[in-house]
Amino acid sequence: MDITGCDAVKLESNKKNFAIIKELVKINIPVMGHIGYTPQFKKKFKIEGRTAFKAKELLREAFLIQEAGAFSIVLECIDPSASKLITKTLSIPTIGIGASSYCDGQILVTDDMLGVSGFYPKFVKKYANLNRIIEKAVKKYSKEVKAKAFPTKKNFLYGK
Repeated sequence: MDITGCDAVKLESNKKNFAIIKELVKINIPVMGHIGYTPQFKKKFKIEGRTAFKAKELLREAFLIQEAGAFSIVLECIDPSASKLITKTLSIPTIGIGASSYCDGQILVTDDMLGVSGFYPKFVKKYANLNRIIEKAVKKYSKEVKAKAFPTKKNFLYGK
């Protein structure tokens, strides 16, 4: 049994980690690649692969990740035509995050879709705005503590 409790690792590409993927796969650690906007390496958030040249660069990178042994690849903030090209060409599944419906699957960051991260690029659909709910709950809690309305006897674990 794996002592980490992990089923796989995801590596953001820096165009040099293909050897790392190969080594991890060689020792039976499944790897998911990640191209396009890679927050660990790129500080500027922008759509990747908008030109034919850039799309082909991303395809080459994706292909090298596949050849290194990755079982899947995340395409983040990639132009739809580039995502379509990559998904059509690779034999491993593509998972999109802001990379169009051409990918084999989709993912969003939970905090973004629930409205608690403060980071909302155009591709994120907020399914809830928990920030408002959380703020309201914290204010109510603070007010009750200050007014000595919380905790009450019913909140005690033991005693009277």
